[in-house]
Amino acid sequence: MLFGAEENHLAGVQHKVGAEGAVLNPPGLTDSHPHPSRQPHAMNPYTSPFVVNMVADSPESARAEFIRKTYGHLAGAIALFAILEYLFLSLGFGETALVLLGTSRFSWLIVLGAFMLVSWVAENWATYGTSMAKQYAGLALYTVAEAVIFLPMIALSVAMTGDLSLLTQAGLITAAMVLGISAVALTTRKDFSFLGGILKIGGFVALGLIVVSFILPISLGLWFSAAMIVFASGAILYNTSNLIHRYQPGQHVAAALSLFASVALLFWYVLRILMSLRRN
Repeated sequence: MLFGAEENHLAGVQHKVGAEGAVLNPPGLTDSHPHPSRQPHAMNPYTSPFVVNMVADSPESARAEFIRKTYGHLAGAIALFAILEYLFLSLGFGETALVLLGTSRFSWLIVLGAFMLVSWVAENWATYGTSMAKQYAGLALYTVAEAVIFLPMIALSVAMTGDLSLLTQAGLITAAMVLGISAVALTTRKDFSFLGGILKIGGFVALGLIVVSFILPISLGLWFSAAMIVFASGAILYNTSNLIHRYQPGQHVAAALSLFASVALLFWYVLRILMSLRRN
């Protein structure tokens, strides 16, 4: 039951990815009130308080610097995530988490609710924080939340093989996919913002299926995981495109958080498929 319930935790991550459009188009900005970045002289409400120009309107050197900072912070978040998972497993927290989540089929639902609340707070700090310290706190908080919610899944994968082989495979596959998708977005410089609406709808559908799986005796199998890999790939393409077209030069922390959420989603479902294949 624990393994079958593992996939349900991604509602929290899907919440973050599905909310990307809401981040870039805050409440009140609908088709009749388009995002200010589409209006030449309007200030973007999703903004650093110190700048008003978009990365797309900046010199080439500024765009390159923004991308470098974003990926540097993404790498830092991934490193912190890995360190936390190592510490949690070393301290025996993985087994404890599996036991606690196995006490009730609704345990994950409680965890997901807590994760969604924490991720909302972290996202707002990273996006709207008026100081760099608060933005960094948001990224750090979100990374810790990801590490906690991933812990049972990672502990289970280690228990299945007795080593880190599944995690290594999933990490290499995820890294290769992220590099390929990022190369497409950054080299073509195409604006993939049209994916935002598709990702929102897909996120709500996936979340609905996950919630239903708590209530009805259904299992979200390999096909669902494969579909979510496609969804996560689209989110990475969308967020990478936004680095150039939808952010301002001072928003590299928020950009890194969005990318980290999408990469974590992809890693989760790649690992989920590898674990399913291992069981079969």
